[in-house]
Amino acid sequence: MEWFIKSFDELAAREVYEILRARAEIFVAEQQICCADPDGEDYRSLHVFGWENGRVAAYLRAYSLDGATLRIGRVLTREHGRGLGRELMEFALARLPELTGLRRIHIDAQKYAAPFYRKFGFEVTSGEYLEEGIVHVDMDLVIGEG
Repeated sequence: MEWFIKSFDELAAREVYEILRARAEIFVAEQQICCADPDGEDYRSLHVFGWENGRVAAYLRAYSLDGATLRIGRVLTREHGRGLGRELMEFALARLPELTGLRRIHIDAQKYAAPFYRKFGFEVTSGEYLEEGIVHVDMDLVIGEG
């Protein structure tokens, strides 16, 4: 597995295709989320992904909300139970603050995944709410404080 962080303009056409394919497989086919996935945020995002056997095995994107907070979203792994989610988050959280200079990180987490994100230090900062028919909570992490 090779891990990468690339801006949209650095992505090769095959990488863009495989990222969109992975997001469609997980969010549309598996989770049955019915939304316009290409929402324009990809252009300003950093794309963090694990590349294995010619495809994206794990992925997330990150972009600044307001110049002070990094928003992580579209988090996925294609195979469950291999520890790819942990590897993805460890890689992202180790490198994104260095690359962006941002230490405050926000994620709109599906509620069932909140315990996973807590392992990395994220704390729930909102009540439950529905997004695309799935219960979510806001979670935040500040790296390097405390």
